[in-house]
Amino acid sequence: MKDLPLSGCRVLVSRAKKQAGALSSLLCDLGCQVIEIPFIEIRKASSFQPLDTALKNLADYDWLILTSVNGVEAMFERMARKKLDASSLAHLKIAAIGPATKSAIEKHDLKVSVTPKEYIAESVVAALHRRVAGKRVLLVRAKVARDVIPRELRKAGAHVDVVEAYETVIPETSRKRLGQLLAGTRKPHAITFTSSSTVKNFVDLLGLRGARAAIKNGVHTASIGPVTSATLRDFGLPVNIEAKQYTMQGLVDAIVAARLERADRTTR
Repeated sequence: MKDLPLSGCRVLVSRAKKQAGALSSLLCDLGCQVIEIPFIEIRKASSFQPLDTALKNLADYDWLILTSVNGVEAMFERMARKKLDASSLAHLKIAAIGPATKSAIEKHDLKVSVTPKEYIAESVVAALHRRVAGKRVLLVRAKVARDVIPRELRKAGAHVDVVEAYETVIPETSRKRLGQLLAGTRKPHAITFTSSSTVKNFVDLLGLRGARAAIKNGVHTASIGPVTSATLRDFGLPVNIEAKQYTMQGLVDAIVAARLERADRTTR
């Protein structure tokens, strides 16, 4: 265990409870001590009427865009309730924001036409903006999300319908646990931030002053990519570690690289 690159390292994984396992496993395999405290809780949409209407009229659409595994799962769960199978989507060109979302779609025997090189909304727009003029696009996403995709694709001449498949909320049970952890003697060496929502909810859970104080006390931020990093900076929080590839594996690789770099500096 001592020879593993993250031996002796403590990392707080902030993903939703259902999704934390993959990142936690990658870290544990490298000798890391993982602490799971979710900053996000996934809930069903408060109303499924817009999604149900879109599913009823799938034949009217040319493109389907899915921006998360949560969106894929929520959409197919709703389709099952409405007794629709995956063949209802077979005529659509499908865009997935990243490999995890693509994999979730392909489990339903559907072909994904577009997965951008960088797994952020801006790259989805770049991949599609020349292909959607005059087309009807269905974007299935969380209740609260950045409006980059619908705004820019409408500028490109697409008719875009945005429907909510799920929503994210702050898990109140995490407030006390997070405060106790960061006030204790075995603080994490790093906290993972895998979306802008995890950053915003971290600040909400601790308060802005508390969040800034926590990071100043030797706890590092580990961001999955530039959009999440920008949100950290918007709150006056540093970006200590940033993934070069915007995936869970990319985030783990960045944490390992930062750990090795610090170890190298101490031995010089």
